[in-house]
This record gives sequence, C-alpha cells and structure tokens, in this order.
Amino acid sequence: MYADLPEKRYYKIGEVAEAFGVNTSLIRFWEKEFEVIKPKKNAKGNRLFTKEDVENFKLIYNLVKERGFTLDGAKQKLKKNPDKVVSNHEIISRLEAVKAELIKIKNQL
Repeated sequence: MYADLPEKRYYKIGEVAEAFGVNTSLIRFWEKEFEVIKPKKNAKGNRLFTKEDVENFKLIYNLVKERGFTLDGAKQKLKKNPDKVVSNHEIISRLEAVKAELIKIKNQL
C-alpha cells in the first residue's frame, strides 16, 4: 500500500481514509480494534492521527486487505512477531515505491 500523504504532524481522519481509499468508519473501527492506534483528540473530539498511527494503519491494511488476514489473525500476527511484520512491510513499501518510480519513467519515454 503506497499512501501518498503530505508531511504533517497530525492528519485528520478524512485525510487518512482518503489516502487508503476506505471509509472513515473503517478507520474508527480499526482504532477500536487495534491497540497500536491511539489518535489524539482535540477539544472538539476530532481525531488527529500521527505519522506513527498512519504507519500502523499501513501494517494493518497490508495484513487485512492485501494479504487476507482476519482481524483476529492480524492482531495475533502483530502481537506474536511485530518486528518481522514491520520489516516485511518496509521491504514491500520500498519495492512499491521503486515500482511506481519505474512506471513513471516508463511513461515518460
């Protein structure tokens, strides 16, 4: 999953949902289901997600949407061996970025 978000300190729930191509309700649901996602809330109660929260969403999105894990399976995978999941996801993200760059170069030719 290659989410294209600008460099910011906090992201609104709509920005995160748009980057992943999902509804805001799914973001709120995953926030309740997974302990690693802890958004800050402002005085109005709006959720503000940090860069770390977005990275955790990328991991969860990869496990659930792309690799077909159930929510319980994704929770167990993240609890059992989080370092391996993170390193695998980093490798996949780098390869996707390289692929996107190569496609961009190919289209320019």
